[in-house]
Amino acid sequence: MFDLGFYMRVAPLRKRLEAGEVLEPETLFELLESYRSRDPVVYNIETTNACNMRCRMCPRTTMMTRPVETLDRSTFVGVVDQLSPLDSKVWAEWTDFVRAEYGVPPDRPSENHFFLYVIPRVIQLHGYGDPLLDKQMPDYVALLTERGFESYFSCNPANIDLSAMETMMENGLTYIKYSIESTDDERSKSIRGERSNFTQSFRDIEQLLSLKARRGYSTTFVVTMLDLNLEDQEAEFERLHEAFADEEVYLYLKSEDQQWYRGEYHGTRSIHWGEMCKHPWMSMTIKSNGEVAMCMEDFNNEIILGDVRREPLNRIWNGERYAQFRWDHVLRTAGLKCTTQCDMPLAGDFLRAGSELPV
Repeated sequence: MFDLGFYMRVAPLRKRLEAGEVLEPETLFELLESYRSRDPVVYNIETTNACNMRCRMCPRTTMMTRPVETLDRSTFVGVVDQLSPLDSKVWAEWTDFVRAEYGVPPDRPSENHFFLYVIPRVIQLHGYGDPLLDKQMPDYVALLTERGFESYFSCNPANIDLSAMETMMENGLTYIKYSIESTDDERSKSIRGERSNFTQSFRDIEQLLSLKARRGYSTTFVVTMLDLNLEDQEAEFERLHEAFADEEVYLYLKSEDQQWYRGEYHGTRSIHWGEMCKHPWMSMTIKSNGEVAMCMEDFNNEIILGDVRREPLNRIWNGERYAQFRWDHVLRTAGLKCTTQCDMPLAGDFLRAGSELPV
């Protein structure tokens, strides 16, 4: 979930900045602070950072050094206890905003539709791990459903457990996403590692879709292909589209995240990755050890803003470390990870040259 109020309030300022208006750091910081809610909103909870894949486009594969950990149930419940489901009136205002601001209709699946109409309303249950490796996931899905939240996670189809997936659908899982980079088994392995196998993955997804139809489950199955700028990328996606042509799935081609990692910048069609980063003011990320990180992209937990095992979310969100991080974001402070290991523009990109943090 996002703080949709912040997203909507900051839109006129964002457009002014993107049009060339340049502000002093104090002015920009104060405006952003005035738009944010003092009540925290959690974007995602990384329940585990365990993963058995070797994806060539993921920093976890070669750069993650933090230990593999799985969030304990009491911490997960403690976080959820501090959150409130999305208000229906705010959602109605948001959908009107999206249509007017971006021209994206609510009933046409696409990369930007998924970001604008799905991500803002769900608790995301993945980070730098595969949620299917967390045996507590069916229980977490049930808990979120009982509390009035919608749930979503992205996972590797190679890790599908048919029994566990049936339980999660029964428990009210709202969205599940599988990323498939090729319909060829060997090419799949070259992209995501030896465990990746399209033939088996497709068979398992078909079984789950058949079960969904028989039992009347409401879970939406999302299938994406990352645009890795392959020579035959369009043909690859067309083959995937043909494979799922007879299935009830939400299918789209997804811009590659984290292009800095491979050092191959080929652009994005994503509103999320193309606009100024808003995360420091509109969402929190909980990592698998209970720490609050700058966002889910902090694969090594290098910018830690609090610990939910020791502090309430409200105190972390409005605390000194978050305030300092927001200043660092505005000023593009030297050494800040966001300036070198992220593709998104920072608020500080629009400051006057030579601006410094006030003493």
